[in-house]
Amino acid sequence: MAVLFVTGTGTEIGKTVTTAAIAAAALGRGRSVAVLKPAQTGVTAQEPGDAAEVERLAGPVTTTELARFPEPLAPGTAARRAGLPAVGPQEIADAAAKLDASHDLVLVEGAGGLLVRFDADGHTLADAARLAGAPVLVVVQAGLGTLNTTALTAMALRSYGIDSPGIVVGSWPAEPDLACRCNLADLPEAAGAPLLGLIPEGSGTLAPTAFRAAAPGWLAPELGGSGAFRTPA
Repeated sequence: MAVLFVTGTGTEIGKTVTTAAIAAAALGRGRSVAVLKPAQTGVTAQEPGDAAEVERLAGPVTTTELARFPEPLAPGTAARRAGLPAVGPQEIADAAAKLDASHDLVLVEGAGGLLVRFDADGHTLADAARLAGAPVLVVVQAGLGTLNTTALTAMALRSYGIDSPGIVVGSWPAEPDLACRCNLADLPEAAGAPLLGLIPEGSGTLAPTAFRAAAPGWLAPELGGSGAFRTPA
């Protein structure tokens, strides 16, 4: 049994699709998977959230949300503006541990970047991961600027004493420019951790059957990939 937190160097960089790819690879190997979304923001009660999107793409996973806030803001801000209780790090760690007791793999998808505030006390996903004693996978951008945000996120993880198995590029372009190609060589050094996956741009628009068939090939074996993952020349 294992718990893996998934964060990013920012928002809208492919955390949900990356989470779905890891889940699909694990399901394909016959493992049971749970997906925990501690705080879903910017979605009404009637709309599907990120955990539901992972289930749609990956297949039959157990999904859990701890809180949902309607405005597309940081969880702590969204909770305050909605007049609803925020989600604290201990609640997140406890929920992950409960799911871990009955699943082979628990994926905890954060909101935005690693240090986005979850409550009025300034607690972050890093606090929850530290309490859970779980590693944190970092989803990064491909293009210009990613080396700085990746290095800053890695620095923050080290300051919390949290291990990271590596990084995944959340949206690898079909026609990468010079910056993207050069970044592949430099990202592991910036992160202090290996590159473990490239998720092709637009992967979330694939039909679920196509997504599940392709997902293992996007990931290194450390994330349950098929071994087909290779860094482009």
